[in-house]
Amino acid sequence: MATSKAKSAKKSAAKKTVNKSEKAKSTTSKAKAAVKTTSVKATKKPKVVAKEVAKEPVAEKTKVVSEKAHPVKEFFARKGDPNENILTIFKDTKIIGALIAEIIGTGLVTAVALTLGFYNPLYLIVAYIAIIAAVHSLSGAHLNPIITAGMMASRRISAIRGVLYFIAQILGAWCGFMIVNGFYNAGIASGNIAAESTALPVLAAADSVAATTEGFSFFWPITMIEFVGAIIIAFCYARATAYRRGVFTFAAIVAGGVFLAMLYAVVITNTFLGIGDNVFIMNPAAGLMYGMLPASAEGFDALMSAMMPMLVTYVIFPLIGGILGFYLSDISSKLRGEKLVA
Repeated sequence: MATSKAKSAKKSAAKKTVNKSEKAKSTTSKAKAAVKTTSVKATKKPKVVAKEVAKEPVAEKTKVVSEKAHPVKEFFARKGDPNENILTIFKDTKIIGALIAEIIGTGLVTAVALTLGFYNPLYLIVAYIAIIAAVHSLSGAHLNPIITAGMMASRRISAIRGVLYFIAQILGAWCGFMIVNGFYNAGIASGNIAAESTALPVLAAADSVAATTEGFSFFWPITMIEFVGAIIIAFCYARATAYRRGVFTFAAIVAGGVFLAMLYAVVITNTFLGIGDNVFIMNPAAGLMYGMLPASAEGFDALMSAMMPMLVTYVIFPLIGGILGFYLSDISSKLRGEKLVA
């Protein structure tokens, strides 16, 4: 009996041990399953983040595509001060300083053209560098309605600033003409010089310059000289705005453009057309004061008929050429990937 009791006790103890080991295994398996689930969750989270990160470049690509989808809108966007208008421009005295600089600078440019003439481009480039460097920080050194028209058309300056610059440039050209002409008339009155031997260069009317062949006029060739020269000057000025290294670099590029345009005009008129007169000026403000406003006629109709050819040659086509020169520069910059600057 004792032996049977001992055996049953041993069996019950063995069963308890087996139950404990099974419980331990179940808890271990549960712990492992929990670890696996947490590891799976932990591994799943970075995948979601990776997906989110992967989405970001797609958004950037869509932005780039949207910018490229509207090149015309960006091309004609305002590049200057967006708050400048007729109500705000006179709140700051800077505009007064800019207008004074344009009057002085354009007057000096006109005086240089009258004294040195248009057949000395090498002297003109030195004078232009000095004048541009002197007034650049004040007004941007337009000194020419060709530049102002291009700046307005490309929206680098406001319309009201452009109109004020036009007025200042015409006034400056008039001052330069009057000063030089006053000294010239004083010399004639003194008797020390003869009007025939030392005369101011005269801007000839394009339609009055005739070739030896009867009935032929150089109106359109001279008009095209002014047109192409204006494109050269405006393009060089627009490209000079991309260089921020210093005022001397800017002045050298702009003066180099004026020199190139004048040199081209001299070669065309003398070598190819055989014209020895001053038939180009490439500055509508100086052209107005220098060739058109001093004109006289018997009546208004006769005056307008005499001035219209000069107005087309020396004002309208150069202004169109200035706008085209700025557009060519901006198109080249856009295709190159450069940012358009004011």
